[in-house]
Amino acid sequence: MTKSGFPVLAVSTLCATSIPVALPSQPQVDIEWVRASQGRNLVQVPNDTSGSRFSLDALTGSGPVDAPRVQVSWRSGEKQEWRLLAAPLSLSGSQVSTAPIDFQGQRFAAGPIAARYQFNSWRATWRYRWIDREDLIVKIGATAKIRDASIRLKSGSLEASKDDTGFVPLLHLALERPLSAQWRLEADVDALAGGPGYAVDAGVRFARDFSSGWSVHAGARYLDGGADNDEVYAFADFTSVTLGVTWRSR
Repeated sequence: MTKSGFPVLAVSTLCATSIPVALPSQPQVDIEWVRASQGRNLVQVPNDTSGSRFSLDALTGSGPVDAPRVQVSWRSGEKQEWRLLAAPLSLSGSQVSTAPIDFQGQRFAAGPIAARYQFNSWRATWRYRWIDREDLIVKIGATAKIRDASIRLKSGSLEASKDDTGFVPLLHLALERPLSAQWRLEADVDALAGGPGYAVDAGVRFARDFSSGWSVHAGARYLDGGADNDEVYAFADFTSVTLGVTWRSR
């Protein structure tokens, strides 16, 4: 069979089967500028008597820092949607510690210590339009999150780090409610609690629609979570203001 004949055969086979094929439709691209301020950031590595529990935010500072978010979503069939999200976050600083810190098998003496905190999040979400009306849209689903976290301390030639990359399953909820012909309220949350830790990423924003599928939005986000296990104790929270632009296919 020639290469040119293969697509024709594939299309003919799909048409001949009774299995429905849901193709992506109505793609949406959302770019958001996030100005994040850190609240608490408590760390202990390892999480036993050989590690010191200390405030990492006292070394890095509370910010604010820029943390962009980019997401692409599309519909797959009448009720189902998919979403891909990239949300990098990191901040660093250097302050004087008044007490020694035992971290990852190293002892950092009291004095200047440089610190870096990273919490990058890569997510894929499946969601279902549970309520789909002109005056209200509610979507429920599940998110598969890859957590790319890292904590690093350095003082002179002494340096230690704790990297934590892993999979986190989350529940997803989102809603849209029109406020007028051009304005609407949007909210979303990825969250799950239980076991050795919890995670919450919630946001709310007001969006203003323009012609040709473009809109701008402004709002706020709250990020909180961490883990408490044998290897690490780490809990942090961030409060953010957001500005962004969205393009929706029509």
